[in-house]
Parts: sequence; C-alpha cells; structure tokens
Amino acid sequence: MISISCKNVSLAFGTDVLLDRVTFSVEKGDRVGVVGVNGAGKTTLMKIITGDMPKDDGEVYIAGGETVGYLDQYATVDSDRTVLEEMLANFSHLASMKNRLDELELIMQNSSDPTVSANAATSFSALTEEYKKAGGYEYVGRTKSVLTKMGFGEEYFNLPVNALSGGQKTALALVGLILQNHGILILDEPTNHLDIESVEWLENYIKGIKSTVIVISHDRYFLDAVTTKTLDVENTHVNLYNGSYSAFIEKKKKDREIYRRHYENQQKEIARLEAYIEQQRRWNRERNIIAAESREKAIERMDKLDKPENLPVGISFSFGEAIRSGNEVLSVNGLGMAFDSKRLFTDVSFEVKRGDRLFILGKNGTGKSTLLKILNSRLTSIEGDFEYGTNVKLGYYDQENQNLSPNNTVLDELWNEYSSMTMTEVRSALAMFRFCGDDVMKKVSVLSGGEKARLTLAKLMLSKVNLLILDEPTNHLDIASRETLEDAILQFKGTVIAVSHDRYFIKKLATRIIRIEERGCTVYEHGYEHYVEKVRESIKPSAVTVQAVASGKEEFIQRRENKAQERKRERDIAKTEKEIEDTEKRISEIEERMSGELATDYSALMEAEKERQALEERLDSLYSFLDTLV
Repeated sequence: MISISCKNVSLAFGTDVLLDRVTFSVEKGDRVGVVGVNGAGKTTLMKIITGDMPKDDGEVYIAGGETVGYLDQYATVDSDRTVLEEMLANFSHLASMKNRLDELELIMQNSSDPTVSANAATSFSALTEEYKKAGGYEYVGRTKSVLTKMGFGEEYFNLPVNALSGGQKTALALVGLILQNHGILILDEPTNHLDIESVEWLENYIKGIKSTVIVISHDRYFLDAVTTKTLDVENTHVNLYNGSYSAFIEKKKKDREIYRRHYENQQKEIARLEAYIEQQRRWNRERNIIAAESREKAIERMDKLDKPENLPVGISFSFGEAIRSGNEVLSVNGLGMAFDSKRLFTDVSFEVKRGDRLFILGKNGTGKSTLLKILNSRLTSIEGDFEYGTNVKLGYYDQENQNLSPNNTVLDELWNEYSSMTMTEVRSALAMFRFCGDDVMKKVSVLSGGEKARLTLAKLMLSKVNLLILDEPTNHLDIASRETLEDAILQFKGTVIAVSHDRYFIKKLATRIIRIEERGCTVYEHGYEHYVEKVRESIKPSAVTVQAVASGKEEFIQRRENKAQERKRERDIAKTEKEIEDTEKRISEIEERMSGELATDYSALMEAEKERQALEERLDSLYSFLDTLV
C-alpha cells in the first residue's frame, strides 16, 4: 500500500532548477533514508511533501487517514512551562477526558437524584473505556520514559523549557513528535543534537514502530541501523534504492559503471554507423545512398542514453601544520565546572600526547563542549587547572560557529583572517570548500548550517596548527564532506581532541577515548570498539543480579519458555542469514554478467535485469524478516 507518492514534482528558483520531474513512491511501513550533498534539495522536497513549501509542478499524494509528523532540522521548543508539562501538553485531549471523569465521579458520589447518578454512571463507564483505549492510563509514564531515554531524566522534568540549550530544545521537539504517534514520520537530521545513548534508543524506536519513516541524515551508522530503502537526491533528480546506506553505496557504484559501459558501447556503435554512412555517401551510388539511409534510420530508432552525469563536486583539503610540538601536548588536572547550582563535572584529569586522536564522549549535559571551551580559555573552570606543552599551537572548531562574523561576506571572513593572501589565493581556498562565483559575496548571516561549517573548516585549514580541538565538526556536513574531513584528520601529523556523537567518525579516527561523567572521567586507551566492549562489560553484572533474584515456579516456567523461543529465534536467524548470503551471491553473479558478457546483448540484459529485480525484492523481504528477529 502506497503511503507517499510524488509524481513529476518540479521546483526552480529563477533559472536555477532544484528539482526536475521528481517521481517516486514510498510503501506503508517503509523506513527511507534520504541522502545527497548539502543543497541538493532534500529538505525542500520534504517540505513540499508536507505542504510547507509550494511546488512549480507535479503531484503529491498522502494516503488517506495518515497524519504526518515533521521534524525540521532547526525545530525548537520555546515555553515557560516545565519540560514535563510541555510534553504532557501533547495529550491535552486525554487530560480533558480525565477532568470529565473526575467530574462524573463527583456527581455519582454526591448527587441525591438517582436519575442523575445513573446517567453519570453510564457516561463514566463509556468514557472510562474510551480513556483506556486512548492510552489514558499510560501516557504520563510513557512520556517520562521517552524523556529519560532521550536524555531528559528526572532532573529535567521540573526545569523550565526556556532554561534548556538550543540543542536540547531541538531534541525536546523530537520527543514531542515521537509522543504523538503519527502514521508518517519525516525527520530532518534528527541525530544532530542527541548523544550516542539517545541515538541508539531512537534507532530501536524507529525499528519497532509500524509508521512510515523518512529520515534525512548524514549519520552513516544511523542510516545503516534504521533504513530499509535509500532515496538519493542528486543533480535535480531522485532514485530510490532497496537497502540501507551501505547497500545503496555499493549498488549505486555498480549501476553507474553498468550505465557508463552501456553509454560508451552505444556511442561506439553510433560512431561506427556514422562512419559507414559517411563512406557510403562519398561513393554516392544508388545502392550506397540506400545503405546510408538504412543506417540513419537505425540510429534514429535507437533509444539513446543520456551522457552519465558527473557526481556533485565535493570539498577537498588538508590541514596545514605549524612546527612540531613537544611530546607532552596537554595536561589536565582536577578540572571541575558548574553553572549556578548545576554541577557538570568534577575532578576531570587526563594527559594528551603528540599524535593522539582523543575523543571525549558522554551524555548530553555532562559538559563536553564546556570542557573544550575551558581548554580554549573561553570559559574559566571553578576548580583544577590545565597546561599545554612546548610549541603547541591550537586551532578550535566551535560547533556553534561563534568564531564567524555575521556581517562579513564569505570572502571577507577568510581574507580578514589571512590578509597577506592575494585575492586569487583566497578564492582558490574557498573554492576547495564549494564557495565559487557569487557564493563568496554571500553574507555569513544568510549561510546554511552546512555552509557555515565549511567556512569554519576553510579558516581552520589555513591556520597552520599542530593541535586541532574540534566540537561536533560533522554536524551539518554531508556524507561526502564528512569523508573528506576524516581523510584530512588521518593525514594530519599533529594532535586531535574532539567531541562527537558520529559513531562512524569516532570509530574511524579515535585512538583514545575519555568518557566524562559528573564525578570524573574514565580513560579508554584504545579505539571506539574497545570502548563499546568495556562499557557493555560494565553493565553485565546488574543484568546477572536481576536474573539471580528471580525465583519460584512461574519464573522457572517462563525462563524455560523463553529459552525455547530463543533457540527457535536463533535457528530462524541462521536460516535467514544463509538465504540472504545465497541471494546476495546470486545478485553479484548476475551483475558481473550484466557488466561483462551481456553488456551489449540488450535482450539477454533485460532478462537478467528482471531476475536481479526479483532477487532484490526477495532480499528486501528477507532483511525485513531478519529485523523482526534481531
């Protein structure tokens, strides 16, 4: 059953075409990841679907009876109410029903008129059933549970919403959307302001609901965890692929190669026919003219392939370096920080050596960004101290881009910082970050989040430092830009201290990890996978304790049934994974034949493509079934 359908949707701004005859459909229950470079039109397309932005042409269909919940990437909540009150306001209809139930109960208790009491009892009974079905007895507990899972524990329940940070207000907007149980969820960069624990909970939530979910994200781990299809927005067009992000990347690469070969083969055939036509016309006899005209008609009858489009231009850069620092880069001793009565952290101590790529992790609100600001002398700690080693020159990436001047143009922002550079040098540097032509004359104040991130990186690239301090550097960057940043950091010969919740980014780069908590920090001397393993080990004893206290006949029977179900589940998983492996192997064999021996045999190619599509559909159903098991 189709949940959302777009047919020939187009939009242009003047002569700049953003979307050109976009056509695709999403089935009910699909979980679709939307990917593409910044500026490709992903958010615009979603706003057209929700009706928040007009289109020039085309049709958008939403399944009847479905409500659409949309989270803008800049969504926020402003209110004088407390966090819990604001979220419970999503259930005002249930609160009204509860008030009416209380009124009816008072009437039944206090009325001396038997008829009035009887009528009240009838109404009370009917409304109680309706209240129960609508979740009236669970909504407060569910609200508290979702808040806690998304990083808003009990200490936040009575905190005014307006006391939250901008990122926390965006996360709270997501909580509100989750609580509303929409049939269709459209989420634009939902993980940008969540800590890793909250992102993992959101992944499990999305995988567990029956709603149709469309999510714009550059978080590769997140996309692989939750999506079953991928919508690629590129060069004004879209293509819908079965599978998660990683599967999409491989399939797109193969599809482009197959298409390129088909195009080149067709161009060779056209060139051969045109040469033949030219030769026959030179001979200029009647039979030669007939032969030439026959070949011309053959060319006209061809279903000509368009030239393969170039991939969008990405950024390309490396970090400049100052002189080599000493081996001891930074020593942190007993740092503590609080704002008013709220304590962030205490007794944070660690050492940083030259060449470290140290990542600082922890839940939102533990003070990770605050710690970086202290290390940059933008804030002063209430206790403890820190000291840099010899020849350390640091560059700081601020996730809020507060080191940019809103009234500057892009060109001035860079040139003012590096006034010794020529105009050509400045423009060349900006071009590396996709600021070309008139883009360099844009005011910083009108730049998107991604453009501000790229401009900040451009300034950092030229700063010639040997210590990079990075606060959420991948926020607002598209996937291609994230990969370029990862490569630049890997090539950087200096030292890196970073805060990030991008697990792919952390896994690829981290050599050491520090986890900050209110009462200190824990240092993990290896990478992200080692950190995850240690954290999981630390929570195992509590699970064992819970099992140990279970007793009695009912618990024993339940455990026995659970084990039987678990054995069956494991057998089903093994069987499904084997069929997935065999199906993927067969698809690979077909694709190799399509790009090889069948490349010029269009009839055989079509038959192979039909078989491949059938196998892809089977593979999709197998993955969906596997999702229900794991």
